Amino acid sequence: MSVEEFLLYELTPFLTGWLLDLRFGDPGGMPHPVVGFGKLIAAGERRWNRGARRRLKGGAMAVGLIGGTFCFVRLLFDLLEREIRTFGMISLPSLAYVLLAIYLVFTSLAGTTLIREVRGVFHALDRSLDEGRKQVARIVGRDTRELSAQEVRTAALETLAENLSDGVIAPLCWYLLLGVPGMLAYKMANTLDSMIGYRTARYRNFGWAAARIDDVVNYLPARLTAFLMLLAHSMLYPKRAHFVRNLKFVGRFSRKHASPNSGYPEAALAAILDCRFGGPHSYFGERIPKPYIGMRLRRLTAVDMRTAIRINRLAEVAMVMLTVGTSVFIASL
Repeated sequence: MSVEEFLLYELTPFLTGWLLDLRFGDPGGMPHPVVGFGKLIAAGERRWNRGARRRLKGGAMAVGLIGGTFCFVRLLFDLLEREIRTFGMISLPSLAYVLLAIYLVFTSLAGTTLIREVRGVFHALDRSLDEGRKQVARIVGRDTRELSAQEVRTAALETLAENLSDGVIAPLCWYLLLGVPGMLAYKMANTLDSMIGYRTARYRNFGWAAARIDDVVNYLPARLTAFLMLLAHSMLYPKRAHFVRNLKFVGRFSRKHASPNSGYPEAALAAILDCRFGGPHSYFGERIPKPYIGMRLRRLTAVDMRTAIRINRLAEVAMVMLTVGTSVFIASL
């Protein structure tokens, strides 16, 4: 690939898609791949999550949707690349390639929207507990009707930390490994887990494979996210950050989480804020036991929210720089 092709087809779409998410967040009112993924998953769940062999049927659906997503997006780009070789770099196929890549990168990242939602939770709590519960229900899967104000704040900040991994760092990791098709395949895997990867009576068997796949694809990103969060904390607050101590905290408490991955970014933020996350939650009417991450039970405030957002933003920028630097290095070989 020439320098001109790399700039046009790789670097420009990637940075433009990221900047669009940074500025606008999710494109409301526009078609969104994740919405389509959700409809496919819901239709498959209604059709196959019944009768015998639910684990097998759920696994086949998960593998088929993830693999199908990768192949479909790869095929689209292959077809456009073939047309570009015929008509040249300055052509309609070239424009279509760039615009498609920008749009898919843009819609695969979810940093800005979650930050806005978390701010909205804290602002809603300032008005009333009921409004805070309703607002946090938009971003968490647990039942929120009986949460206290402290539990609402905790849920919002836990989700902010986890979303940095799932919504930003992990898609960028898979972009590095497999390009835009890998990014979209990751989003399908993550959507599957968020919809059917629960340990409830309804999803325990059917969603087992989806949950295990999500564990695998998030293994490296979750740990990288925690590292970048602690690094960002040290850069933003050098006088009060204790990188080595916080790293040990993450190593100790991350393994207490029921998920092999979610505990890492949550433990990193708990270390940074010196607070306690986790504990039992209710999902679909069932009380699910979960261990605590951290030991200090203290009241979370808007100051903690603003600190967490600064950490998220700097960690995101660091990952984008790593992605660009690695892509440039690989292209230069």
